[in-house]
Amino acid sequence: MTAGSPPPAGSPPHRAAVLGSPVSHSLSPALHTAGFAAAGLRGWTYERIECDGEHLPELVRASGPEWAGYSVTMPGKGAAAALADVASDRVAVLGVANTLFRGPSGWHAENTDVDGVLGALRSAGVIPHRVLVLGGGGTARSVVAALAELGVDSLVLAGRQPSSTADCVELAGRLGLAARTSDLSTDQIASCSAEVDLVVSTLPVGAADHLAGTLAGVPTLLDVLYHPWPTPLAAAGHAGRVTVTGLDMLLHQAFRQFELFTGQPAPMAAMRSGLLRATGARIPLALGTG
Repeated sequence: MTAGSPPPAGSPPHRAAVLGSPVSHSLSPALHTAGFAAAGLRGWTYERIECDGEHLPELVRASGPEWAGYSVTMPGKGAAAALADVASDRVAVLGVANTLFRGPSGWHAENTDVDGVLGALRSAGVIPHRVLVLGGGGTARSVVAALAELGVDSLVLAGRQPSSTADCVELAGRLGLAARTSDLSTDQIASCSAEVDLVVSTLPVGAADHLAGTLAGVPTLLDVLYHPWPTPLAAAGHAGRVTVTGLDMLLHQAFRQFELFTGQPAPMAAMRSGLLRATGARIPLALGTG
């Protein structure tokens, strides 16, 4: 099968999987399995495979023709980008890939994490202009790439590690987006919050809790966490605030991934239902237009 064309009737089974370590928590099987069923892709399967970055190239290269693609989570995203026969422009800039799929020239690499951010914000009707990003790691890099595609006016990066935050600033510059840095102190974040219309938190559980009250008045929040929910950042927001979650991002990145694997449009409503069943979450998960 080549990317962009659906498998012919009566074709042999097709397989896909998520690679990561640990991977037992991944919700990708719920998304893609629901999508395969809704699209009528009989014989398609999706599984979890425990695999770190060191062993990822060997596993992928040894894959038989029945393998249509892989979702890649931590810690293998850098290895996925490096092994690809063809890398998208996003992957070339970011140096990480969360998607590998068979294409005309072998294994193709894409970063649909960026699509996840874009789709989540657009489906919630968010058009940001001035943005504060908490964190400076790999997820923050995908957020920066998405914000550059959206053409935001200004960006403040407040990371925990000076070196990774500096890397994000450098990335923003290469993407034509002016960025400056801040620390994560309450005083500094309070000063930034008065200037922004969107806060994106890419920090792990608990790391942004001390900023919940400080950021309560910002009009829009994207918190990449989704368990436990609501996070203190989300719970502190005023009644009219638009709040977007990590589940929104996960859902929207999977839509593009599904299309790359199968060559068919993603059955968005069915995939959303599969995700909600798997998590039991009571989150709207707006579809919008992606």
